[in-house]
Amino acid sequence: MRDLGVVISYTIKDMLKKKTFLISNLIILLFIVVGFNIPNILNAFSSEEEEGTPTIDKVLVVDSQNIYEGVLTKLNDMNLGHTFEIVNQEQKYEEIKQKIENEEITEALVISKQENNIKIQYIVEELTMMNTMPESYSNALSSLYTDAQLVKMGFTVEQTQDLRPTLEFEMQQTSEEEVKGNVFVIMLLSLVLFYAIYFCAYQVSSSITTEKTSKIMETLVTSTKPRTIVLGKTIGIGIVGFIQVAVIVAVALICAKYSLPEGILESVLDLSQITPTLGILTVIYFILGYATFALLYALTGSTVSKPEDVQAANGPVAIVAVIGFYLSYFTMMNPTSDLNVFASIFPFSSPFCMPFRIMMGIATTSQIVISIVVLLATILVIANISIKIYSNAILNYGSRVSLKDMIKMYRNKDDNNS
Repeated sequence: MRDLGVVISYTIKDMLKKKTFLISNLIILLFIVVGFNIPNILNAFSSEEEEGTPTIDKVLVVDSQNIYEGVLTKLNDMNLGHTFEIVNQEQKYEEIKQKIENEEITEALVISKQENNIKIQYIVEELTMMNTMPESYSNALSSLYTDAQLVKMGFTVEQTQDLRPTLEFEMQQTSEEEVKGNVFVIMLLSLVLFYAIYFCAYQVSSSITTEKTSKIMETLVTSTKPRTIVLGKTIGIGIVGFIQVAVIVAVALICAKYSLPEGILESVLDLSQITPTLGILTVIYFILGYATFALLYALTGSTVSKPEDVQAANGPVAIVAVIGFYLSYFTMMNPTSDLNVFASIFPFSSPFCMPFRIMMGIATTSQIVISIVVLLATILVIANISIKIYSNAILNYGSRVSLKDMIKMYRNKDDNNS
């Protein structure tokens, strides 16, 4: 136990002393702070440039033929986000252009009738592929034209309103499993959890290969068991990674709380779904998911002799991790499906899937227990394989260990672990 503590302590100190680790984390935190304050920075510059100049957001609507019979004034009551100036006199294009250039208006709608068709000319300062006539304008003008024609036919204003009722939609499912929470936010949080687990585990492989190359392992192996080295390095890097993720999330939440407009964070993240039980289970799945992939990366790290070969050796593990993540990510679109239940139990996807099934309120106690038991069993199997192969491969300074060599090492009963 003492040797395990020594290896953990050494690993943590070694990680925290690396300049690349410190600089990369400072850059990440700086990007987070700046990113959340971009709206405030832009507002500060725009307020300095436009100080003393009132913001104009007026739309000119020209109906020289009085096609709408005066009902266009209702545009200002439709909450379309603009102020509308209604004109029933003909306006030439050059006059409208001049008003836009003088910032008297932002855009204009010129309405005319040709036979049975109504033509609407949309005039703005700069027309691009992304700058088309808003759908809200066309819907409002179509609705008002229908009202004007109905009034001409003798219908009252109240009758025209009855012909266009406000529809209220209510969604209900027949399944007994009721899904709660914002699925988009859940997918986003699942993505964050995946990268946290993946990159923390990835550092195990790099650390083992680097120390193996520098011959540090010769000293460690002679003073402690290979099992202790594998577990110690995995736990040590895991502790550093957990603290790293906690600091990044904390800084992001603080910046979001004090940099974004009031109420934005609460509207995006439904904090009512965050409970102490969910927090504890999420930490458990983070630890178990990290242990699963970290031990796999410890295995790949021990099979190479050069740091530049680490990425190639880690390829199969990375593929397994990505498959597990996408299995959980895309099944979130149908969280009550059998495939999503499978993803919450399958050990390579459950760390990314199960916490958010719990958040949505559709995970049963039995599913959670089965998922954790399967993860623990997977970790024990991977740890056993990794430690045996690590024991035989760690002092190999030749070429990369092949799959055939790994099988031989695992079957070797006289390894250093015995």
